[in-house]
Amino acid sequence: MSSDHSHDDYHERVDTDVDDRDDWARRRRKGIPTDENLLVVACMDERIPVEDVLGLDLGDAQIYRNAGGKVTDDVIRSASLTTNFFDTDEILVVNHTDCGMMSAPDEAVREGMAALVDDLDDVTIDPSLPELNLGDADLLDWVKMTDDIDAACAAQVEHLRESELIPDGVTVSGYVYEVESGELRRPGERVAAEISERRA
Repeated sequence: MSSDHSHDDYHERVDTDVDDRDDWARRRRKGIPTDENLLVVACMDERIPVEDVLGLDLGDAQIYRNAGGKVTDDVIRSASLTTNFFDTDEILVVNHTDCGMMSAPDEAVREGMAALVDDLDDVTIDPSLPELNLGDADLLDWVKMTDDIDAACAAQVEHLRESELIPDGVTVSGYVYEVESGELRRPGERVAAEISERRA
């Protein structure tokens, strides 16, 4: 009798696990909100453990990564969709120190990209829109190199806050991940400089 009882308990536990997994996998179709309602925009650099530093589990957030963690047109497109149709109400931008977008002189980037094709004007910058190219814009405006990571992070936050496609109620914040310490900080809060440099 006790064996049958434990068997029934196990069956119920498995059924509950299966139901929970189905809810998790199909929560958009079932209208079940995410735990965090969060979009993270971060650099694609492999040294940034985005989920770990933000304390996220799988399924807690949508994560968009690109070179430099830049708020490009496609980030605005994605952010607009998720904030307007998927209940996302918070966006975090995560940039980082020692970013590759700061590592090359502008002219080296321009020359390197230009060497790949005969004419940059012929390059399609959105495959779904073959007529869309750089036109008269400078290549570096498209690549979006970075001079100051703190200023860049603050600028990405402002781009999102100022976009007409992002609802006013969405909270947008930015942080800088220090690859040297493995910690996050707010833009402009360079603790190392404060404690390492003598004040006059």
